[in-house]
Amino acid sequence: MLAAESLMKWRRLVLFTVGDYQRRFIVSSKMNRMTRRKATKLIGASSGALLLPMGASHLFSATESSSMLTRAIPSSGEKVTVIGLGTWNVFDMNLNPDKEKQLGDVLSVFVKLSGSVIDSSPMYGRAEEVVGTLASKLGLRDKLFLATKVWTRGKEAGIESMEHSMSVLRTKRIDLMQVHNLVDVSTQLATMRDWKQQGRFRYIGVTHYNASAFDEVGKVLRSEKLDFLQINYSIMEREAEKRILPLAQDRGVAVIINRPFGGGDLFSRVRSKPLPGWAAEFNCRSWAQFFLKWIIAHPAVTCAIPATSNLGHLEDNMQAGTGRLPDAKTRQQMADLAGSL
Repeated sequence: MLAAESLMKWRRLVLFTVGDYQRRFIVSSKMNRMTRRKATKLIGASSGALLLPMGASHLFSATESSSMLTRAIPSSGEKVTVIGLGTWNVFDMNLNPDKEKQLGDVLSVFVKLSGSVIDSSPMYGRAEEVVGTLASKLGLRDKLFLATKVWTRGKEAGIESMEHSMSVLRTKRIDLMQVHNLVDVSTQLATMRDWKQQGRFRYIGVTHYNASAFDEVGKVLRSEKLDFLQINYSIMEREAEKRILPLAQDRGVAVIINRPFGGGDLFSRVRSKPLPGWAAEFNCRSWAQFFLKWIIAHPAVTCAIPATSNLGHLEDNMQAGTGRLPDAKTRQQMADLAGSL
């Protein structure tokens, strides 16, 4: 950690996006008594540590740690790591040899860095099939917490969709099945509860990606017994913290956060802007980590799922789940800064 803190004195990460894809640039500044040779050694030490497998899960703590932080699923007590992996857009690919290697490396490193929750959906094109194929080929199924969704109307159509998901994911049991965007929610939840009792699903939940649906989300949270809720929440999309996140806590529902970067819009705000020096106080080394740490520091949040098919971006994102997290006062300071950009 001393090496990483020293590295912070001369290296600053500046991030921006084109569409949904982040591009990172390293901007170096010369500091007293810090030669480039010394800095190179520090980079080697810190980046090498990124590739080391993490140890066993730890209780959530805001203290400094090299292990990925975890949060408990309220309905069971099972712990999952606070940074997961989304697959929308980025896993919707034909698996030619180059793409198979690229995404296989992402999935393998995700697991090495203690990642577990990987989220997909039938509406994400080939993403479910790609995840299932790679997890099977690489022998990673038992190390992944597979989450997917049903997105259709009618009982029989829902059954057909969920059977298809199990087939392409190459598994007899899905860790989390969710009703995508609350479509025909009562009908699909009834089937999902039956399948959970049969052991085909371990957990069930609902999702939405738009704050305009939060009134309906709240009604479902109050009326249905759920294990998980997946919603959008970011430093610039804070509507969920007004009612939905407190309600999920009260109801004992785990929360997965989608759109943690606001669909990539956040990076356009910080383009060419330096990370504030005080970010080092909570072990933050990039804007991606800044945005993710702000999210997972909320006590109602179980896991955030940034989507990427880029190995460097994955490693950067995963580091947000290690080390210290900002306290409530610092989170407000972070939000104030983001609002001023």
